[in-house]
This record gives sequence, structure tokens and C-alpha cells, in this order.
Amino acid sequence: MIRPGAKSKRRIASARTGRNAAPATGAASSAPTTADAAVRAVVFDWDGTLLDSYHADATAYQKMFHALGIEWGMEVLEKHYSPNWHRVYRAAGIPRRRWAEADRLWRKAYAHLRPVLMPGARRVLRQLARGYVLGLVTSGNRTRVSGQLRKFGFTKVFHAAVFAEDARRRKPHPAPLVLALERMRVKPHECIYVGDSPEDIEMAQRAGVRAIAVLGPFPNHKRLRAAEADALLKSLEELPGELRRSGPFLASRRKDS
Repeated sequence: MIRPGAKSKRRIASARTGRNAAPATGAASSAPTTADAAVRAVVFDWDGTLLDSYHADATAYQKMFHALGIEWGMEVLEKHYSPNWHRVYRAAGIPRRRWAEADRLWRKAYAHLRPVLMPGARRVLRQLARGYVLGLVTSGNRTRVSGQLRKFGFTKVFHAAVFAEDARRRKPHPAPLVLALERMRVKPHECIYVGDSPEDIEMAQRAGVRAIAVLGPFPNHKRLRAAEADALLKSLEELPGELRRSGPFLASRRKDS
């Protein structure tokens, strides 16, 4: 496991302090001071965390840009990449009136591509499902992601799934994760969020949820390391071991932090 830098040498169990600590409006209250708060839920990002979709995602962007007459190479795309695709559209100079067209072109290109699961994803979900309530918060649209969940046999794995259309705001706004917590009937201090982007980590922090960052296929490792997640893993396959080391009752370790 890779630990965050000097500014973030804390266990997953430790409470967040400072400007990132305040939960979003509508989120449950911050973690209790007692030592009996168990982590009940693990919520995952989809693209780049459970699904190795970077090649498919980037290829669809390149085809969409070409159709729109935009000359963007991979280097430029990697510089401006965000799970919030409207940020990418703005960076590429696509006017808002053409966003629906860009969406359609991207989906058309992506439909011919076949992303695969991240190494160990199926095994990790199977292991964690024995002891945790599992959830999903994705920036992907419902049609695409639900189809992928069916393809991989994951339709019954997650107790709640929040897609791009479900929340009023997108990552890094906390609204998608807050909605997932409400649907799962889980409080922020009872949950850990696992994602591969800085936007994932910021969303979790703003929702009052502890965050584990996983280095994935997307070109964001430098920014992800700087996001100060509670833990930083080299791969998804390290997650069960990280949770075992931290223990199922993470709050009980606060005195050691």
C-alpha cells in the first residue's frame, strides 16, 4: 500500500479536520466521538476503479473530437481529462448548444468498444460483499453502466447505484454520494468510498466520508496523490487487505491516530 504524503499520514480510521471536514448540506452529521461506530458500507466508483475503461473512454473522445472537427491529441486529452465530461467539453471549446451532439457522438463511438474489469474486481467485490453493504456512485449514464453491470453479472451486487442522471450535481460535488448514503440508509462515518480520481476523493471529503484512492488506468496519478485521500493503494486488489488491517470497526482506532 502507498501512504499519502506528509500532510496526510493518518489511518483510515482518523477523523478529517480542516476545510475538507465539513459534510455537504443534506449529509448526516459528522462522525461520533464514541468508539462503537462500525464501517458498514463500501461505495465504489465505476470507471477506472472497477472497470478498466480508459482506452475505450479515450478512443470514444478521439472519435467524437474528430467528428466535431476538434484537433485534440491524446496528450491534450490527458491534460484536461475529468470524469465530469462537461469540463472536458469546456476545455475543448465545445459550445453548450452542441453538448447533446457531443454526447451522442461519444456514446456511438463507445458502443463499439469493450472495456474489461480491473484485475481482481470480481474477487474483491465477492469478498467485501460478505461483510459490507456495497454501493456504486458513477459519473456514467444509466444506460451504459447498467448494461455493463448486467454483462458482468453485477446487477445484484450493489444495494444502491447512483448514475449521472440521478443527482442534481456531478462529482466532485457531494450530491451523488449523499444520495447513495440516503438510499443505503448509511451515515457518512459508517462508509468508505473507493475511487480513482481526484474528483472522487473531493466528493467523499465534502460528504464527510473517508476515502481510499486507487491508482488506476486514467492519467491522473499526480493529482490523485495530491488529493490527500485517507489511503492510497497501488491496485484494487490491495483493498481487502487494507480494510482487514484497519479492522471492521475503524472508529475504535481513533485513539491511536
